[in-house]
Amino acid sequence: MTMKTAVAIVAAVLLMSACARVQTESPGEITRSTSNGITAAERAEGWRPIFDGRTFVGWRGLGYDSVPTAHWKIEDGAIKKVALGQVARMPDGQPAKGGDLMTRETFRDFELSWEWKIGRGGNSGVKYNVSEEISVAASPNHAALGFEYQLLDDSLAEDNKIPSHRAGALYDMIPPSVNTVKPAGEWNVSRLVYRGNHGEHWLNGTKVVEFELGTPRTDSLLAKSKYKNIRNFAQRRVGHIVLQDHGEEVYFRNIKIRILN
Repeated sequence: MTMKTAVAIVAAVLLMSACARVQTESPGEITRSTSNGITAAERAEGWRPIFDGRTFVGWRGLGYDSVPTAHWKIEDGAIKKVALGQVARMPDGQPAKGGDLMTRETFRDFELSWEWKIGRGGNSGVKYNVSEEISVAASPNHAALGFEYQLLDDSLAEDNKIPSHRAGALYDMIPPSVNTVKPAGEWNVSRLVYRGNHGEHWLNGTKVVEFELGTPRTDSLLAKSKYKNIRNFAQRRVGHIVLQDHGEEVYFRNIKIRILN
């Protein structure tokens, strides 16, 4: 075999390999970096991951020094909330203690992006502007108090009867303007903007909620909500971001944030 022929064979093999890769991988998979969903372009825009896809570094249970791992697992690059019926039992037969999962870091003005999927009839949420001190003082079961981006199986969950409890809502205050949630078991892409007194909820590329704190509209909605008697609930603060333990199975992945100045 001549050198020229050998070079030609190698080139042909490399070309066939590249073609096979393009046919079997989606464009997102080809361009995505290995840093849990952060591309080079996103990094240049200020995005960074707050979940590395492998460990709970940067997270702990609300009111705990560590993660309640009987309730929270990492599976296939995602944080999994274990359904209550599958939680490990203590010697007395009771399920191990759980609670919401919280960032160790706090944030004030930010844009948050994440993907999530939920089980049939599932209910959960992502909370923000959370004070751990207020939450622990008001709730003995390690549940965060804060504004909540609602996550729901809109088709089967009992909460679907209340518009402000449907997927994408500012929970118990503002319903989503349109239903863009995917069926249970499918991945959704959510985005949250929280800057100054301005907030936005996005679901699968559509803005579904927008609000301004301190306005007559928001004050009225707050006064009618379940939070009305919680002192300083809506006070603007540097707060934690929290994944809710509602007792049902839900997955979170590609959780990233950028600070807004």
